[in-house]
Amino acid sequence: MDGITKKKIGVAVIALIGFITTIKLAIIYYNANFNPYALPSFCSVNSLIDCDGVAKTTESQFFGIPLAYWGLFLYSFIGILLIADKLKNFKLFKFMEVFKNPLDYIASLGLLAFIISMGLLCVSLFEIKKICVLCAVTYLLDLLIALVAVDYKNGGFVKAVKQSVLDFLDAIKVKAYLIAFIVVMLIAGTGLVYASTTNIFTPQVKQAKDFGEFVKAKTNKYKVSGNVLGDKDANIIVYIYTDYRCPICKVHNIMMHKLAKDYKGIKIVHKNLPLDIDCNKNLTRPFHEGACEMAKIAMAAEKQGKFWDINSLFFEKQPATVAEMLEIAKNLNLDMDKLQKDMSGKEINDQLLKDIDAATASGINATPTTKIGQDVYVGIRPYSKYAEFVEQAGAKRR
Repeated sequence: MDGITKKKIGVAVIALIGFITTIKLAIIYYNANFNPYALPSFCSVNSLIDCDGVAKTTESQFFGIPLAYWGLFLYSFIGILLIADKLKNFKLFKFMEVFKNPLDYIASLGLLAFIISMGLLCVSLFEIKKICVLCAVTYLLDLLIALVAVDYKNGGFVKAVKQSVLDFLDAIKVKAYLIAFIVVMLIAGTGLVYASTTNIFTPQVKQAKDFGEFVKAKTNKYKVSGNVLGDKDANIIVYIYTDYRCPICKVHNIMMHKLAKDYKGIKIVHKNLPLDIDCNKNLTRPFHEGACEMAKIAMAAEKQGKFWDINSLFFEKQPATVAEMLEIAKNLNLDMDKLQKDMSGKEINDQLLKDIDAATASGINATPTTKIGQDVYVGIRPYSKYAEFVEQAGAKRR
């Protein structure tokens, strides 16, 4: 058995292990992102060693294609290169003759894959702060493939990369192969554009995009003035239950404002559900302190036609004290004497307690909660989901 044959057998064994490993990674990726009933994989051990956690991040894909699928392509292509000299004898695969030095291609691909892998490892360690053990296995396999395939006696990796480039340039000098290469690149490019724009394989990226605008927003660019959000005489009522100290309610608030801007026939109705022991008897310990006071001030501002004005400002500014809350109200040119009298009065206090009791009686005890018709959605959803919900209820885009 000569040296080249030994190298090919060695590469074949490593590539087969890599192929099997990436199949498992593809299964983990699918379960993590598409199967809500899947159990944790064997390599999700803790907060650091967590294959499932890595698979759910936006960094687990490239151009809309999961990295596991790229791995499958790499190892499959290496397997084809190993038998290029046999395949070129068949008319259908005659084009394989362009790979004159397949081991050089394989060594170059292995080296390139390993370099990329080191970049991915840095992302895992310093950005995601999670490690995928199976991914790390493929990183080592990529390096092994490069080390086994390279010809150390005749220029090593420098020669392998140089020879691969020269072989490619020679191949595209043939008009038929150049046309074929361009067609393949166009097809591949179209596929990548489709995958990266539709996120058909990467729902986690779509979700990140859905949330991105709202999470990054410092102010609510869709905010309205007055007590009505949406169409005054709308048939579709969207009830939202929020707490001014709820961290994600700010994001939810901006989404609801955009929803009212994008769709006609809907009205957003706010319900206070402060998770604050000062007014919420369902709590046994302090939680969102100050939420009750903000709710009362917002209700008092509503009496002067400025509910949604102060609503967005409370979420944005998060005043720490009652004095800061009142300062925000003052800047809205409200009648401060009336506001303070109303916020301390029995009417608003009774209405707040009534809202809390009504929510509790309906089984709603978390914020944000969105109710459309008889459907209740606890927590926050991507904006596209809220749009889908109101469309199902009969709303039309403006």
